[in-house]
Amino acid sequence: MKPIAVAVLILLLNANLCAQTDSSKHFSFNGYAEFYYSYDFAKPANKEKPAFVYNYKRHNKPNINLVFARGSFQQKRVRANLALMAGNYANYNLSAEPDWARPLLEANAGFKLSAKEELWVEAGILPSHIGFESAVGADCWNLTRSLLAENSPYYETGIKLSYNSKDKHIKTAVLVLNGWQHIQRPAASNKPCYGLQFTYQPQEKLTLNYSNFIGKEQPDSSNAVRVFHNLYAIYEPAKKLGITVGLDIGRDKYTTAQYGTWFSPVLIGRYKLNSKAALAARIEYYSDKKQVIIKTTTTNGFSTWGSSINYDYRFFKKGMLRAELKYYSSNDAVFTKNGTPANNNLSFTTAICIKL
Repeated sequence: MKPIAVAVLILLLNANLCAQTDSSKHFSFNGYAEFYYSYDFAKPANKEKPAFVYNYKRHNKPNINLVFARGSFQQKRVRANLALMAGNYANYNLSAEPDWARPLLEANAGFKLSAKEELWVEAGILPSHIGFESAVGADCWNLTRSLLAENSPYYETGIKLSYNSKDKHIKTAVLVLNGWQHIQRPAASNKPCYGLQFTYQPQEKLTLNYSNFIGKEQPDSSNAVRVFHNLYAIYEPAKKLGITVGLDIGRDKYTTAQYGTWFSPVLIGRYKLNSKAALAARIEYYSDKKQVIIKTTTTNGFSTWGSSINYDYRFFKKGMLRAELKYYSSNDAVFTKNGTPANNNLSFTTAICIKL
């Protein structure tokens, strides 16, 4: 186990102890650990999942996807978070970041601008305002992330102005960002990017969300502007049943002169068998024919269907055992099976998730 993982595990255990013993009302500590084993039936020679996958990356070897310890400070008008992490999520999602930034899951501080309204300004490394899936697997209905989540930001760095209505029905945010999932702004890009989020929850059972991203992901000299939209709806008509529908659509240059569009719809259903067990299924499609996001060098680019089914069992209040079978099918041979090109991929993943 790498030294950073050991350090985070120690912090996590200490944080849990402090959470139980600290009498301060302003400080809180929590942590998370997710251990997994995944088997890719394509038997990749490099022991890694396909290039467009950034979580549960290692094949046929017990591993850590994410472990973190977080300390939080909260007063009426001031709040801050610092979270240190290790695991596959950090190694692969932050591979382009400088060494000092790779252990940082969160590092942010905020100030409440109004004494009466929930109007906050925050700055630092923040969870992404895009999508319904996060880095924390236990908070997601499926064990592995969807194609649209894996290929859109999990985190962002910048300034966020947010407002939550008193009746909790409306949440809005406006952001000025370093870029598309960057802690350190790329050297060739000097202009800020922008984001917007609007969430409407007319009732407890229904959540509607629209988020976007507008800015340059390529060097300023390319004169390319990325415009991206994320929409989703979460409907839980009964305590046991939940449905999520999502759609990502974006546009950016794939050559110095030509723009391409990618899109990805997803449908997820979850059914709780009882207070401890649940089933979830997902069907999704990702189309990036011009290879703006996912490079394939094939004739039709990345046009891939995905389907998965998983089972969750909560063996104690803060611990969950998960298992998932996932299948990908593509128009072109974008996968490798036993060393030869293939147009499909099958994998099995199991994980233990513990929140502290």
